[in-house]
Amino acid sequence: MNNLVFPILRLLADGRFHSGEDIARQFSVTRASVWNAIQAAEALGVEIFSVRGRGYRLPEPLHLLNEQAVMLALGDRQARFKLELFDSIESTNSYLMQQAALGVPHGTVVAALLQTKGRGRRGRSWQSAFGASLTFSLLWRFQMGASALSGLSLAAGLALVRTLHQYGLRSAQLKWPNDILVRERKLAGILIELHGDMDGPSAAVIGIGLNLRLPAATRGQIDQPVTDMASHLPVEINPNDILGQLLNHLAQVLDEFEQSGFAAMREEWQSHHAFQGETVKLLFPDGREQYGNVEGIADDGVLLVRNEHGIQRFSSGEISVRGMN
Repeated sequence: MNNLVFPILRLLADGRFHSGEDIARQFSVTRASVWNAIQAAEALGVEIFSVRGRGYRLPEPLHLLNEQAVMLALGDRQARFKLELFDSIESTNSYLMQQAALGVPHGTVVAALLQTKGRGRRGRSWQSAFGASLTFSLLWRFQMGASALSGLSLAAGLALVRTLHQYGLRSAQLKWPNDILVRERKLAGILIELHGDMDGPSAAVIGIGLNLRLPAATRGQIDQPVTDMASHLPVEINPNDILGQLLNHLAQVLDEFEQSGFAAMREEWQSHHAFQGETVKLLFPDGREQYGNVEGIADDGVLLVRNEHGIQRFSSGEISVRGMN
């Protein structure tokens, strides 16, 4: 990747015009080098306005990830987290899974301005554009084995919903097992990957992608209805504050999960479930479809659906759930 891309994007983050000549002078490079960096940024999906005689600017000012600002938002929980920020990375989850195997500490957080190979559930990709999404992964080590972590993605979703409600986005709901919806459009997703023994100490890498302000081009690359925070909130969307608040809520929820399991938060989770009591379509990996009524979530996080055979249990690896609207 062109080494000038992110330094120039940081300069342009103020939303004002910067001439090619001024940018070249600031970084001690040629005008041609600046132009090449702008082209490389646009190839990554960054929208940049270019006006002859005025220079380059982004469509609007952007808050970029900043370690000091995130730590400030964390408040009293600063010591519980170790933050690593990247300009660009293939996948925060993949990187942190590798680091977990090498023994990096509990509470390590990896966040990036841009993910080039972000991953979602069941092998899907997570579309990311510069400044459009908050994408990060958190390493959380447990004394219990991986077999006891059923319902962990639901617990992480509850932390997300609490954060969004705190910001005033009261219409944010949970979709079993790991999505956040607003008016049936996807706002955020969660990917959990486990490391360690089934019965001994284990670690979870909790990956979260949250749409902040999606450009039209990025929306067009996504194969499902999506939305972003900026479409629903009149307040400024600052990823540093959001990341700090999310980590605060995650710490609280994960402490509770380790002590009491998902059962302790099941009722709260159900109260925010978009399909609670609704008729849904269940999609199986082999292409089969079933219909049933969502009765709720069991203490171990599995979905309870009533159909002609009675109440059946489904785990997240078995099905996908679709609403009927």
